[in-house]
Amino acid sequence: MLRVASYDIVFQEVPGQVTLALNLSCCPNRCPGCHSPHLREAIGETLDETMLTALLERYGKAITCVCFMGGDGDPAGIVQLAAWVRQSPWSSLKTAWYSGRSSLPAGFDTSVLDYIKLGPYVESLGGLDRSTTNQRFFQVTDSGLIDITYRFQKENNPIRNKDN
Repeated sequence: MLRVASYDIVFQEVPGQVTLALNLSCCPNRCPGCHSPHLREAIGETLDETMLTALLERYGKAITCVCFMGGDGDPAGIVQLAAWVRQSPWSSLKTAWYSGRSSLPAGFDTSVLDYIKLGPYVESLGGLDRSTTNQRFFQVTDSGLIDITYRFQKENNPIRNKDN
């Protein structure tokens, strides 16, 4: 079962997207240095189609993407809700999943997502914005996963370097 501890409209989690980020609790990963250790606990409301409908009725016209931040304890639930978004009145929205896993679970259906972040947080390596990160951010295509992590990294991104 997926539980939403909080949510917000964000601009940096998925490049080029205005994103409804759903912070999911019950995280099994226990990454040292985690910036959200409270998400290890079973807190928040159950995330289901009814709750997601209410959120999308409220924010759907203001966003371009729905991002499931966590949910590693229930990857099948992520697939189910991402597939639902694709079939819903908000089917034009992109979908993303931020996972702390090193790799996708066996049999995970990537076709319901547009973006996937993989990798546990390793404090000494930093997050996606650091060139030393172990985490990877992928765009899902018909050909597979394309690593676009560089889009978070100022020093590796000519578009972000242009203004400095």
